[in-house]
Amino acid sequence: MANAASGMAVHDDCKLKFLELKAKRTYRFIIYKIEEKQKQVVVEKLGEPTESHEDFAAGLPADECRYAVYDFDFMTEENCQKSRIFFIAWSPDTARVRSKMIYASSKDRFKRELDGFQVELQATDPTEMGLDVFRSRAGGIEC
Repeated sequence: MANAASGMAVHDDCKLKFLELKAKRTYRFIIYKIEEKQKQVVVEKLGEPTESHEDFAAGLPADECRYAVYDFDFMTEENCQKSRIFFIAWSPDTARVRSKMIYASSKDRFKRELDGFQVELQATDPTEMGLDVFRSRAGGIEC
């Protein structure tokens, strides 16, 4: 099933790994990339539950676009442990214009495939997806 806007398909593994993150908390994060030659979105990297936000940020290339989901744990003001699943559209300023266009035109379709994230972020540099941004968007502090 290709996306009519950009012609991108979504590999089944993308949805399966997301469901594992959401239901079983098997991963801390998933980084997805578009394989332009195959015209599909694929899983590029899986972050183990023990990996940190720094590991996640380091997994995103400085000059290429990616999609990602991140399972963010935090405490509410009432000392309740909560979790929010973030969808991140990573589109650094240094990425190729063609790449930015392909990721932008494929994003909505890809998001529909991943049912169940609570917060969406668009980031062009690391400061736009720092822990402080996650905390403020989630409404709490990390555990």
